[in-house]
Amino acid sequence: MQGLHDFIPTDIKAAYINLLLQVGFDTIDFGSFVSPKAIPQMRDTAEVLEKLELSHSKSKLLAIIANYRGAEDAAEHEQITYLGFPFSISETFQQRNTNSSISEAFDTVKRIKELSDKKGKELLVYLSMGFGNPYGDDWSNEIVLQWAEKLISEGIQYISLADTIGIASPGQITDLFTLLSGHLPKTTLGVHLHSTPDTWHEKIEAAYKSGCKRFDTALKGYGGCPMAKDDLTGNIATENVISYLQSQNVSLGLDLGKFQEAMDYSGKVFG
Repeated sequence: MQGLHDFIPTDIKAAYINLLLQVGFDTIDFGSFVSPKAIPQMRDTAEVLEKLELSHSKSKLLAIIANYRGAEDAAEHEQITYLGFPFSISETFQQRNTNSSISEAFDTVKRIKELSDKKGKELLVYLSMGFGNPYGDDWSNEIVLQWAEKLISEGIQYISLADTIGIASPGQITDLFTLLSGHLPKTTLGVHLHSTPDTWHEKIEAAYKSGCKRFDTALKGYGGCPMAKDDLTGNIATENVISYLQSQNVSLGLDLGKFQEAMDYSGKVFG
């Protein structure tokens, strides 16, 4: 939702997320505690949270934060399990996304981890620009591994490899996920991939065949990163990943009837 120009009414956001909460997903990324000036769409995240019906859902909630103040706001809500922080290994993009250097962002991660431990939250770090960047900043699999190891040394247990601008090839995904999972066996690794409509399958297959079990997706592939905008590059569509996993005979335990309701309702959100 974050990149849409027109404000989505709070009740519609909540109704949509309440449908998703009934499907049976592990985690729902429901909102962001970020500057309303930077991302106006997310200014009502706290109000949306109060409208969510959690008593009959097994799904955990994740909120995106971009600085320590946002983490403080999110950590006050006991309903939230995960705080998600975008940590870029591209110096240029870190400045664009959170107005800080990589070094400053790493210090912020350490402070947020201390806060998370105090408040009983889990911190998930997105390694954004994890498959390269368009700015000419240094990148390699070894650099990604180096930063992942630094994060783990600070107690981070959840890391998502983020292909922020959708440039990762299947070979890159296989190589990087295999490298990190081999070196970091106790870390929960996931992928946050962006894709054009014709490349999602090969990317998801590469991650799954490499052992990935945690995928970030969005219904109908809506969204992307408003700080690195490309109208052709969106999130991986949830329905495509479900279809792929079913083809691999994976038992998902999802209520597909409720999922279809959410698919139908998504038109009210996204137009």
